[in-house]
Amino acid sequence: MFYKGLLEKLDVKVQVIRHGKFKSAVEPFILDKMSDANKEQTLKYLSSIWNYLLEGISKSRNMTIDELNAIADSFKIQTAKDAVTYKLIDKLLYKDELLAEIRTKLSIGEKDKISMMSINKYIDAPDNSKKDKPFTKDKIAIVYAIGQIESGKGSDETIGSETISEAIRKVRLDSTIKAVVLRVNSPGGSALASDVIWREVVLTNKIKPVVASMGDIAASGGYYISCAARKIIASPNTITGSIGVFGLVPDFKGLFNNQLGITFDNVKTNKYADFGTVYRPLNESEKNIHQTNVENVYQTFITHVSEGRGLTTEQVDSIGQGRVWSGVDAKEIGLVDDFGGLNKAIETAAQLAKIDNYKMVSYPEQKDPFTKIIEELSGDSENSTLLKKELGETYEYYQFVKDVKNMKGVQARMPYLINIY
Repeated sequence: MFYKGLLEKLDVKVQVIRHGKFKSAVEPFILDKMSDANKEQTLKYLSSIWNYLLEGISKSRNMTIDELNAIADSFKIQTAKDAVTYKLIDKLLYKDELLAEIRTKLSIGEKDKISMMSINKYIDAPDNSKKDKPFTKDKIAIVYAIGQIESGKGSDETIGSETISEAIRKVRLDSTIKAVVLRVNSPGGSALASDVIWREVVLTNKIKPVVASMGDIAASGGYYISCAARKIIASPNTITGSIGVFGLVPDFKGLFNNQLGITFDNVKTNKYADFGTVYRPLNESEKNIHQTNVENVYQTFITHVSEGRGLTTEQVDSIGQGRVWSGVDAKEIGLVDDFGGLNKAIETAAQLAKIDNYKMVSYPEQKDPFTKIIEELSGDSENSTLLKKELGETYEYYQFVKDVKNMKGVQARMPYLINIY
């Protein structure tokens, strides 16, 4: 998503303050297309993800990578029959035929009901291997950090520094909890809020092992809150890194003066009394103040990563600068320890805590389903299911605009959407 045309029509300027070499993350606000540097970076992590997918398909379907690339480049698969022809699927079935095959494999009759389970219930199903083990008070806590990072309590769709910090504090002070898994799926957000959460991770990791489990994306602030964990587990396709920060200061002078016919004047007691106002552009001394602040936050960020990952700040800076990495590449450069999902992270946490019999608990505490339904019906829910259904695929753009509007202070985040098809 690029905003240059929209901003020009509104006569709005965006003043970007960033770490010296940190360019790619803020381009959507000042360009109408990708720069050559950002194209190169994006192609690198897309190629890494694509190559990983090709390797997996190659092994499972007993085909060469060259064959798969040839199929893709020639667009040979245009129908379901084509997929059978080129051996990407085994056969075509209508639903009744599929159900009949399932019944055969289950050795049940034609009229017998098949007990189905959703993928969410399957993932949350209890581990029967622990049924015969003696009762234990030992627990592993999963702290879910999902969405953009912001100060305060947040919502069902955001990571509120106050809410997540409180959750991590609770698990730290609970002696029955022997290890913590921090499940992160976030493009980042407020640098200050990220630092508040990072501090709680550091304190907890001193007392009991913390393992970061990174989902689809753990970029910028998402990586910031993960880097203090004792181990970081990611998917080979996890969008990782984006170690960099920036600040945005909108200049609405053109919009107010030229589009709305509104002008401003002021008197002030001190030189910087109107510092940060949006009805005029920054002057040079104000830009320097912002720049110093951004540089300090970036230095803090790379120092935290350095301490957490056992790298020098120079090494972190060389792989930082806002660059985005795939999970595969992130492991090679030391940002990730191992590959796997949430279960792998739980196993790793149990090993670090030296326990093999434990219960799982989740934080922050979730609202019960009835309360959520009532909130949605009354319009009080911040996580509007109705709006999501109405907007469909475009909901993410609506949410992104909301996120941009709420940006305050220095940002450790990716200010653009990544859609990988």
